Amino acid sequence: MVFYFVSTAGGLTFPSVTIYMGADKQENEELLQWGFPEDVWFHVDDMSSAHVYLRMPEGMSVESIPEGVLQECAQVVKANSIQGSKSPSVNVIYTAFENLKKTASMDVGQVGFKNSKKVYKMANVRKQTDILKKMEHTKEERQPDLRAMKEERDREMRRREKKLQQEQKQQELDDLKKKKKEDELKSYKSLMVASNMVSNKECSSSYFCRAIRMLITEPLKMILCKQNEDLRFNL
Repeated sequence: MVFYFVSTAGGLTFPSVTIYMGADKQENEELLQWGFPEDVWFHVDDMSSAHVYLRMPEGMSVESIPEGVLQECAQVVKANSIQGSKSPSVNVIYTAFENLKKTASMDVGQVGFKNSKKVYKMANVRKQTDILKKMEHTKEERQPDLRAMKEERDREMRRREKKLQQEQKQQELDDLKKKKKEDELKSYKSLMVASNMVSNKECSSSYFCRAIRMLITEPLKMILCKQNEDLRFNL
């Protein structure tokens, strides 16, 4: 069983953000097994509490979680800690799901961290009744197939990655075609500039031009001579 909440404290950028938590230790184990890389884990520091997760939408990072969303997650965590709910204030820690570490020697529901420097702390979190009431109104109990959800998420990520690679490849081909056309155009323009063009006067003194003229005129002279010889023979 998993409890889901909806945060609307992300403003226009993140109008609806999912928060969820397991009902017990066994559920927490499943959440640890099938969590998403974009999830953020919340827990009361140095106390037993529920494992609360924030599923970050696209464009959000651990460092850019809106303050209002952080406060809502902290309130849910505190309220779902037997000791923490009775304390005037608690510290709440949170970190990216991918920073969580689970070893065989750990108890059910227990986790550690791969890098303690990537664990954030919210100090002196006090109960805020208005936020808790707001969150309770969005609370929904479900029995999701966590494995199926994770596998579908991974398939979607692979589809997106494949599409992105195809688009990048097509862009590279388009850029090559564009560059080729630009190079051809530059080459043509360089031939047409005045400094590279030869006038009739210049051509008359050019060895190359004289050679071309000879190639054209000499065959004509031979033809005319042949025609004159034929004419004299006929006469």
